[in-house]
Amino acid sequence: MKKNIAIFASGSGTNAENIIRYFQENDLIRVALVLSNRSDAYVLERAHRLQVPSEVFLKEDWVSGEQILALLHEYHIDFIVLAGFLVRVPERLLHAYPDKIINIHPALLPKFGGKGMYGDRVHEAVVAAGETESGITIHYINEYYDEGNTVFQAKCPVLPDDSAIDVAQKVHSLEYKHYPLIIEKTILGK
Repeated sequence: MKKNIAIFASGSGTNAENIIRYFQENDLIRVALVLSNRSDAYVLERAHRLQVPSEVFLKEDWVSGEQILALLHEYHIDFIVLAGFLVRVPERLLHAYPDKIINIHPALLPKFGGKGMYGDRVHEAVVAAGETESGITIHYINEYYDEGNTVFQAKCPVLPDDSAIDVAQKVHSLEYKHYPLIIEKTILGK
């Protein structure tokens, strides 16, 4: 029986699309649902084009968690993947999916993590701090932003003349290369 993934995303959805494509021919895992907190998120269009059901939820439904859990059960979701999802996951979902929700962060945690540290803000902070490397951290989530147990990290160099855009491109390459593989290994217990 296939394991079903739900992807939670708030924006464009490039990582979500990469993950969906990766699992399209997989015999053991499939992306069964894309959920977003924004009705204008382009990830919904990507999901539609790739024939993956998608839903948008209201803030009050997210906070209570009841309807979200009902939806996850309706789609028989076994595992949740956050891909550019900018809303804190409520405890009700954390308890319903213990060690079954992972996130990707565009830096080497614990550096440059926490509330408000996402996307270009992270890359700008890395460059401003004069860091010589950056990368990705794939981690389980808990009740605190970016503090769950690390599953995987990959690094890239930050050169003295790199801009935040340069760092973002390097980090995105790592995301596309590693996130689907690590999701697969995590779900299959490898």
